[in-house]
This record gives sequence, C-alpha cells and structure tokens, in this order.
Amino acid sequence: MLLPETLSIYLAKQFIKNVAVIFGVLMTIVFLADFIEMLRRSADRGDITIFILLEMVLLRIPTLALKLLPFIALFGGMLTFFRLSKSSELTVIRATGVSVWQFLFPSLLIAFGVGLLVLTVINPIAAEMQARNDRMEAKYFETKSNLLTLSTNDLWLRQLDEDGLSVIHARGAINRGLDLTDVIIFEYDPDDQFTGRIDADQARLHPGYWELDNVVITGPNKPAERRDKLELPTTLTVLQIQESFASPATLSFWDLPGFIETLELAGFSGDRHRLHWYSLMAGPVLMLAMVLVAATFSLRTLRQGRTVIMVLGGITTGFVFYFMTDIIYALGLSGNLPIIFSAWIPAVAITLFGLAMMFHLEDG
Repeated sequence: MLLPETLSIYLAKQFIKNVAVIFGVLMTIVFLADFIEMLRRSADRGDITIFILLEMVLLRIPTLALKLLPFIALFGGMLTFFRLSKSSELTVIRATGVSVWQFLFPSLLIAFGVGLLVLTVINPIAAEMQARNDRMEAKYFETKSNLLTLSTNDLWLRQLDEDGLSVIHARGAINRGLDLTDVIIFEYDPDDQFTGRIDADQARLHPGYWELDNVVITGPNKPAERRDKLELPTTLTVLQIQESFASPATLSFWDLPGFIETLELAGFSGDRHRLHWYSLMAGPVLMLAMVLVAATFSLRTLRQGRTVIMVLGGITTGFVFYFMTDIIYALGLSGNLPIIFSAWIPAVAITLFGLAMMFHLEDG
C-alpha cells in the first residue's frame, strides 16, 4: 500500500529541505578550506589575482560535491528522520499502520533519482569544469603533465631535464607502457631551439633511461648516424606516464568508455578509468543505501532514547564505509579483485547492511 499523496509530498519536502541544509553547510566549509589553500599556494605568485583563485575554486566545487554526495545523503537523511521522531510526527504516522518501508519510500525514491541525475547530467558538467580547472592550474601553477596527446594511433610524451626538452612520438605501446614502437624523439635545448631527431624501431623504458633499438640520429648540419642500440637518459617512469593521462574526474560518464578503449588500444592499462566508470554507475544505489543507513540509526532514537550514541553510530558507519571503499578500490587496482567487483562491492555491502538493520528495526 502506498502512502497518501499529501503525506508522500510532505515527507519528500522534509527530506529535500534537510539535505539542502547539509549540502549548504558542507559546501561552505569545503569552499572556505579550498580557497584558503589556494591563497597559500599563490602567496609567492604575483600574477595570480583573487578573481582567478575564486574561479578555480568554483570550478572544483562540483567535483568535490559529487565526492561528498553520499555523506550529504547520509547526514541529510539522519537530520530528517531525527526531526520527525523528535516532533512525534513519526509516532503519529506509524500509529496509522504505515510501515517503515512506506515511510521511507519518498526519501529512497528521491535519493535514487538524484543519483541518476548526477550520473547522466551533473557528472558531465562537473567533469568539464574540472578539466578547465586543470588547464588553469597548468597555466598559473605550472603543474604540466608529461603526456601531451593520446589517440588510437599516436602517443606523444614530453620530458624535461637539465639538457632541455625531448618530445617523444610513438605509434603505440606494449607491455603496459614499458615498450614504445615506431619511435621518433625531437630534442630541444633549454632555449627551445631544435637540436636533433632520433628515430628508433622500439624504445624500452628502464629506470633512468630509454633503451632504443635500430637507431637513426639526425640533426641540423650533420649527416645521419646509425646505431644498433642507444641509451637515452630520462626521468620518466611508467607510473608517471600512466598518471599523466586525463584524470577520470575530467572525463564524463559518457566519454569514459571511448577513452578506456583508446587507452587500451595504445597499450596502457585502463583499470583506473574503468574503476571510476563502474563506481559512477554504482552511485544511485549508494545514494539509496545511505538513506537506509540514516534511517537505521535515526529512527531508533525515539524508541530507545539514545540519541547521541545513535547519531555518532551513523557518522562512524559513514566514515568506516569511506575508508573501506578506498581499501577495496586499491585491491581492484592492484589486481587482487576484479575491477567491476571492487567498484560495486561498497555500494552493495552498505545496501545489504541497511536492509538487514531495517528488517531488524521493523520486525525485530
């Protein structure tokens, strides 16, 4: 049996209002903390105005908000149900024969709907804003990436050292980036003047140097030189190259599958981006689960009178979930768990926990 429309709308409004309050409080704290950090970073840079800093902080806010969204749902749900319990509205509603599942249905529906909206609409907007912020950071804070361009047929890398700049072009990569094929290296001096070109059939990355096979060295005003082997010093590592790819946070849910395919066709691992993609898909379920957890702890306060303990229990559960999620994601990226399992396990586990506790609350 569904709730009467008027009661459903009332409960939905209460949930939305309290979630909005929590959202506003947390985002204000995040904004101030991030802005203070940006002021600290720009203290010795006279060319960065306060308006540039404000723009960069505002561009990051959507991405930070999406990371905090499960906690916003948790705390907003707890505040909603606690207020309804404290005002005895819940007692009146339950006295009419309404089950806890009927009572929770409006909040669960809104949480799941918000999760779907975030996945399909808000995430692409946040990704574009984060990408713009990264470009501004590269411009004003000189946080330049080693990777320039990646496509299905070409890979461009840049490496800086004391002797100048080297731009590396390869047709592809194998062995997860350790080996590059059909390599061309353009060398420049510290004044950005072209000094030479190196062609090689293959380049293998070792700690501190590239090992080149079947090398042809050319340069301005000098004949071509052929070598079977050549060691070219480098400060790059495989990890640095892989982390230089576009951050998952700068790619929308709709763009991630194509980027993962391109990444793997180029010979690199797409596990980090695939994990992010699966975790985005698990987002709506996670939102729903957080409302269940919120109800588990906040609806008990009226019956047992241990308000502070139950509220602290809900908050502790949220943070334990956060740390466990990091551990499970790390297991997935290390290959100890399938990527799809590591992305879905946190959302499924917290949902089962919430369901079990709610069954106990209702029937136990």
